[in-house]
Amino acid sequence: MKLRIKGNSIRLRLSQSDAAEFAKNGKVEERTEFGESNQSFVYSITTEPGAEKVSAGFENGRISVIVPPAAAERWSQPEETGISGEQELSAGKTLRILIEKDFACLAPRIDEDESDNFPHPKSDKNC
Repeated sequence: MKLRIKGNSIRLRLSQSDAAEFAKNGKVEERTEFGESNQSFVYSITTEPGAEKVSAGFENGRISVIVPPAAAERWSQPEETGISGEQELSAGKTLRILIEKDFACLAPRIDEDESDNFPHPKSDKNC
């Protein structure tokens, strides 16, 4: 699973194995470790019964994204590529949340393993 953050926007991209784990267990988690101090940054996506919308939280070095079960079920279908949501913040600000299937690039990238990525829907066309 990949995480991309820019301003008040977070985007998670799940590989095929990540998506399969999410469909089976309702959760996927990644961890990035820093130095010898055993500090780590964790990010996860979880389905939560009773959740009505996509939301996110940050606590103790962890970003947790919550997805309603119905949205997760729809996303598991081959034709669905993403789940999106917006979370209202204080002072009229908004956090945009996007969960996507990680597609293979149309043009090969050196030193990047895309063997577990989803086939790109436009792979029969040039960039």
